[in-house]
Amino acid sequence: MKKYNVAILGATGAVGQEFLNLIEERNFPFNELKLLASHRSAGKKIQFMGKEYTVEEATHDSFENVDIALFAGGAASKTFAPSAVKAGAVVIDNSSAFRMDPEVPLVVPEVNPQAIARHKGIIANPNCSTIIMVMALKPIYDLARIKRIVVSTYQAVSGGGKEAMAELEDQVQAIVEGKEVVANILPGASLPKHYQIAFNLIPQIDVFQDNLYTKEEMKMINETHKILEDNEIGITATTVRVPVYRSHAESVNVELEKEVSLDVIKEALAKFDGVTVQDDPAEMEYPMPLMTSGKDDVYVGRIRKDYSVANAVNLWLCGDQIRKGAALNALQIAEYMIKNDMLEK
Repeated sequence: MKKYNVAILGATGAVGQEFLNLIEERNFPFNELKLLASHRSAGKKIQFMGKEYTVEEATHDSFENVDIALFAGGAASKTFAPSAVKAGAVVIDNSSAFRMDPEVPLVVPEVNPQAIARHKGIIANPNCSTIIMVMALKPIYDLARIKRIVVSTYQAVSGGGKEAMAELEDQVQAIVEGKEVVANILPGASLPKHYQIAFNLIPQIDVFQDNLYTKEEMKMINETHKILEDNEIGITATTVRVPVYRSHAESVNVELEKEVSLDVIKEALAKFDGVTVQDDPAEMEYPMPLMTSGKDDVYVGRIRKDYSVANAVNLWLCGDQIRKGAALNALQIAEYMIKNDMLEK
């Protein structure tokens, strides 16, 4: 198998580290590997697959001879993606910078792989909560068109980065020891106010928009429309940060245009690549963040009819947002391109 030169931008962060874990786990066919980050992390040594790599500061010249550039996310994407494309690399970007650009495909490989072929050098990875949701929506949408979606998310602090995870740990320790609780990160480090997340919920992820939805909520709405290529679906979202380290959960209500039995829906979900149905109320079996952390699949349970409206079902989803919600999805895009000879120059 041909091997490819790979660059990881943001290699020292949570998603960047997950890229490395997955490259090794999945035996990804890389030849040269370049680890890039900001000047603050430049010079750091990372041991990977028996070799020591030195993290380099990302510059516009960092992408020469790179075939695949995996961007872990953040403001650097807009700065360096054009340079990477100009150098001949295909950029798979985990930031929000290009997701709604009509020239950039927004891809979940199990859901809309056909969009990859439309790329012009950049392919966008959707928001983590969007990926987890559309993985469960797609097999249902293929049975009957979806009219409306009502989603509430319960998102782990790892979505706010390593600093948010550390702050949750520090706050729990402070409470246990009877010390003052300090909050400097959530709902967002750059925001004017911060709230304790330990033993609390924060109904704000990202900034509020003029329509009173948060940016995270609008991402779920707009990105789902783009991925499913159906702007007529009614979608409303409420996104909430919860005191869980890793793996997002979502409560999703789906209204269909026609009646579909629960057995048919469960069968379609169970057959869909990347989805695991875990749904046995008699045995109290359902997805939970604790059990889905570190797993590749999106887990679906609590599948039941919504008796308040015709042709609607309720779903409960859990998925590791650092894996399928970020690094794994991006790597799967690269794997799809390799399998289908889409990287040949």
